[in-house]
Amino acid sequence: MSRPHSALRVASAVELGSLAVLLANLATVHLAPVSSLAGPLHGCAYLVVVVAAARDGDLTGKVLAWLPGIGGLLVLRRLARTPREKAASDMPG
Repeated sequence: MSRPHSALRVASAVELGSLAVLLANLATVHLAPVSSLAGPLHGCAYLVVVVAAARDGDLTGKVLAWLPGIGGLLVLRRLARTPREKAASDMPG
């Protein structure tokens, strides 16, 4: 049994983690090997987040996905909240 939005969940974690590594490297010693490894990793994770949000999310989720670093986490939060809101609005009276 697979969890829903697992690609988005993994990609958003990798995106946030790689951004933290890039910013920490920039603020401290700025080692070129760290930048050359974490930069493309962050870019690929960012693209996966945008594509996964475009596939799974609504219009607001698609816009939130474009925020670097936290966009994927915001989309996941919105997707987790959406089924509960729909269930509450479908209840009679």
